[in-house]
Amino acid sequence: MEPQHDFHKSAKAISRMLRMIFGFFLVIASLLIYLMVDPGLTAFKAAPEVVVEPAAADAVAEEDWDKVEDGIHVRTGFVAEEGYMTVVNNCTNCHSARLVTQNRMSRESWEATIRWMQQTQNLWDLGNNEEIILNYLATNYAPQKKGRRQNLENIEWYVLEN
Repeated sequence: MEPQHDFHKSAKAISRMLRMIFGFFLVIASLLIYLMVDPGLTAFKAAPEVVVEPAAADAVAEEDWDKVEDGIHVRTGFVAEEGYMTVVNNCTNCHSARLVTQNRMSRESWEATIRWMQQTQNLWDLGNNEEIILNYLATNYAPQKKGRRQNLENIEWYVLEN
């Protein structure tokens, strides 16, 4: 019986050694896969501390929110005339102010545009604001009758030298 006992003992030792080798390769394979996913080992590096003072940043943004410079509402680019805040509050909820400022239309065309937006784009009933908006748009974004571009003024010309 002794040879059979030695055989079982040897088989257990070989089995134990194979399990250790398999475990070692499993650990190595896991490390290699992790290195492929995160080559910089960022999970083991301390993240740099970022100090953000949200109160100061928000204060500046709120301060400039309705700022007007040289007759232009800074945030939207609208001409700061009577009714512009009504236009800001109603028009810029759905689209950029640039969509308004890049267009020039007559009062009738602005009204047709509003009707189109109400019929196809789910624009709400503007009620009393519609008259204010139309007056503002017809006054500040009406078609301009210009044939050619305006002449350049206050230009410092220079002579090109060879």
